[in-house]
Amino acid sequence: MGFLTNLINGISLGSVYAIIALGYTMVYGIAKMLNFAHGDVIMVGGYICFCSMEYLGLPSVVGVILSVIGCTILGIVVEGLAYKPLREAPSLAVLITAIGVSYFLQNSALLIWKSDPKSFKSVVGLPSLTLFDGQLTISSVTIVTVLACVLIMVGLTLFTTKTKMGRAMRACSEDKEAAQLMGINVDTTISMTFAIGSGLAAIAGVLLCSAYPTLMPTTGSMPGIKAFTAAVLGGIGSIPGAALGGILLGIIEIFAKAYIGTQLADAIVFGVLIVMLLIKPAGLLGKQVIEKV
Repeated sequence: MGFLTNLINGISLGSVYAIIALGYTMVYGIAKMLNFAHGDVIMVGGYICFCSMEYLGLPSVVGVILSVIGCTILGIVVEGLAYKPLREAPSLAVLITAIGVSYFLQNSALLIWKSDPKSFKSVVGLPSLTLFDGQLTISSVTIVTVLACVLIMVGLTLFTTKTKMGRAMRACSEDKEAAQLMGINVDTTISMTFAIGSGLAAIAGVLLCSAYPTLMPTTGSMPGIKAFTAAVLGGIGSIPGAALGGILLGIIEIFAKAYIGTQLADAIVFGVLIVMLLIKPAGLLGKQVIEKV
């Protein structure tokens, strides 16, 4: 039962990584940039939900909705102010800007909410599921997290293949100049991508804080980096790849903590990434792209 419990916990944590990685992979797939401030949007989403429930006394569902709305607006504002002026800039300039935005969000949260850890109340109030005569207990947060991950992945896949905006995103991912010649508003498409990615980050932040009920200004930093690792592991730019990479990474981390040691768990996670880059640089479900020079 210990093995099964660790597997379920790994899938739960991996589902959170997968939701975050989906935001990473969408932004990279379309804008061809790495938004390292994505992890801090998770933290902002957690704080918005926390304040809604703790200070305003609103129901958890309303807190989650406000968190998604707030992070969606934040994503659009950050993209418009920080990244849009750098549309034609070298990738290094965009990367440095993303790191700057990350530190700006962290320090803004530090000024507003201080450094004291906040005790986050779970947004899922359902009873736990008990199996095998009480030998195995699956928390309601775990069930909701896994279901949310599956629904989001299926929804994003249908959105990118069946809707007009989704097809515009795919066209921009292939060739922005050609998409613009076909009448697609590239700026609006990229802004919509940031909005969707930031909304997903809010959901991930709320679920992460519900499972691990501590919230502070640095809450999103390490999960953001691990989710980026998951996106690369699964194949950055691929929606199923991001989901697969996130779940695999969560399982590896939980098993490493359980059977090897908490101190070495992070090292093992990033070691797996290094091995994957050496064996299959495009990731598990990524495609190797040949560029003519």
